[in-house]
Amino acid sequence: MTLASAFELPNVGAGPDPLSLTELAETNEFVLLLLQRDFHCGNCRKQVQVFGDWYDEFRDRNTEIVSIVPEPRDRIQSWQAEYDLPYPLCADPEATVGGDYDQPVRFGPLGKFSDLLGRMPKAVLLDCRGDEPDIVYTHEGSSTWDRPELQEVFDAIDEQR
Repeated sequence: MTLASAFELPNVGAGPDPLSLTELAETNEFVLLLLQRDFHCGNCRKQVQVFGDWYDEFRDRNTEIVSIVPEPRDRIQSWQAEYDLPYPLCADPEATVGGDYDQPVRFGPLGKFSDLLGRMPKAVLLDCRGDEPDIVYTHEGSSTWDRPELQEVFDAIDEQR
């Protein structure tokens, strides 16, 4: 198992602001990180809404969802205003968490310069039942559309339980 990198980020969604992984790990068996591409990504917007619609299923599995967008706080506040997500929505303008969790970036230096061109989505499931959160599942997107199906994520959680 790989230990998860701790973080603390501004949160415009449900839960404390700022939001820290350490605090989440104390109150949840699992944490699902949804590392988004950017503010403009239509597939990211769809994903946060779908996972929001199924939030109760995640809570039944003692799992908290955290969506992390590599944008400034003021920009992603409009997502929360529009979608009223029941889980944390965090701003990571420097894409620090994406870097710590090896979020894929295509097109070399050009991709690093522009998240719109290079950053791919990633989902990371953390098992928080031990002393430190461990990474137990990842889904690395190879395109803007490549995201895990809900059942795939539920199966990953259920396998760990």
